[in-house]
Amino acid sequence: MGRAIDADLAGKHVLLRTADQLTAALGLIELDGVAQRIVIAPPDVKPEHLPSVMERAAIDVVVSDGPALAVDGARSEQVHLPQAGKAVTATCKTEWVLFTSGTTGAPKMVAHTLEGLTGTIQPAAQEGTVWGTFYDIRRYGGLQILLRALLGRASLILSDASEDVADFLARLGQHGVTHLTGTPSHWRRALMSPANSVINPRYVRLSGEIADQAILDSLKARFPDAAIGHAYASTEAGVGFEVTDGLEGFPAAFIGKPGAVEMKVADGALHIRSPRTANQYVGGTDALMNEGWVDTGDMVELKGERYYFAGRIGGIINVGGLKINPEEVEAVINRYPGVRASRVSGRKSPITGAIVIADVVLSDVANDNATFKQAILDACREKLPAFKVPAMLRFVPALELTAGGKLSRHG
Repeated sequence: MGRAIDADLAGKHVLLRTADQLTAALGLIELDGVAQRIVIAPPDVKPEHLPSVMERAAIDVVVSDGPALAVDGARSEQVHLPQAGKAVTATCKTEWVLFTSGTTGAPKMVAHTLEGLTGTIQPAAQEGTVWGTFYDIRRYGGLQILLRALLGRASLILSDASEDVADFLARLGQHGVTHLTGTPSHWRRALMSPANSVINPRYVRLSGEIADQAILDSLKARFPDAAIGHAYASTEAGVGFEVTDGLEGFPAAFIGKPGAVEMKVADGALHIRSPRTANQYVGGTDALMNEGWVDTGDMVELKGERYYFAGRIGGIINVGGLKINPEEVEAVINRYPGVRASRVSGRKSPITGAIVIADVVLSDVANDNATFKQAILDACREKLPAFKVPAMLRFVPALELTAGGKLSRHG
């Protein structure tokens, strides 16, 4: 199995970089309480960014599951399977460092405590619970599920980046998954696969992207007996809240409600303050919080007694001075019968600065025709102002996802 990680890692700053999720999980179990800091490298970290990561996080040693993942010029150790019956003796309070998502340059890193990461988790044993997740446990959403399984003494089925969706669904069915989590984009892919017929979870959870009404309704139709919830969480702000009423958005009463998690809306953006937020950016000059408040960068709009997510501050398309949130247009397209998923983006225009284009995945390829395309555009004209209606709409077989399972909006 390999030799034990050296005892002199106690109090060190460690970069955990592994090829697979299981080894990463074992490394986290072994290093917590021993290393002073664990920087959890996600699978898509670019090699050219590693020197910056190492410097900013003051890394002493790289722990990996193979020599190919070592970093030139840095001390390396290999993680091993814990020895049966051997208890890990905690010697310090470990800082857990995660990469934030949504950046194309050198990644930002935020520091959490284990107490903050587990703040919403009930430690009671969950007999018969089998967790499954489309997330990677080296990112915030997946790490939350790993910790839930560990603290609840439940089973956990991990996905593999190279694994076909149908194959993963087959494994989930084989092992009797009861609780399954993923982004709305993950779930749209799962619903497109006939292999979803082999699973029957009693709990379905979405997070990481806006959960629009179309995906919530589709999941309820497919899993009528399941409890379906969509949660709001981010790497910086931690877990904010969960919505379980089957509707998109969240009740306006959540804002200003007293409790461990405080929320407010400032300049149209959601702000969160709670014990679950990250402590700081690691090795950077940016301030994470303002008087304890984290600006999530997610725009919300109040309509009646409910807030609805409108999109990211940095994702707005500017058409001749008029601003468009891609997610608003996607929600309209996704609601149209026969549409499984869509991605709206801007294309440069010498006249208006940008035009709106939409890539659409169909539930049935038989609808790949000009008549159906026109019907979708007509639905957009009925629901949206003219400047928000896509100038170009094309049908595509699939939409690219990031390593975190979100729609890829770059490139």
